[in-house]
Amino acid sequence: MQGNESHMTPQQHAQHIDQLLQQAQQECRADIERIQDPKAQALFETVAEVISGTRKALNDYQQGSESIWQSER
Repeated sequence: MQGNESHMTPQQHAQHIDQLLQQAQQECRADIERIQDPKAQALFETVAEVISGTRKALNDYQQGSESIWQSER
């Protein structure tokens, strides 16, 4: 991420983490195709699914789409 991370908004930090997680998720899915061990394939698929849920939580935070992330007024 370019710029000084200390000046980023919480939403920008969330976006940065989401991008890193997306890369990890893509790598897990690619590894499923590269390896032949069914247990490792299941593990990487599980990790990819957990990352998917985490990315959804980050997106919900950025969008304020869940009541828990909405500002109190």
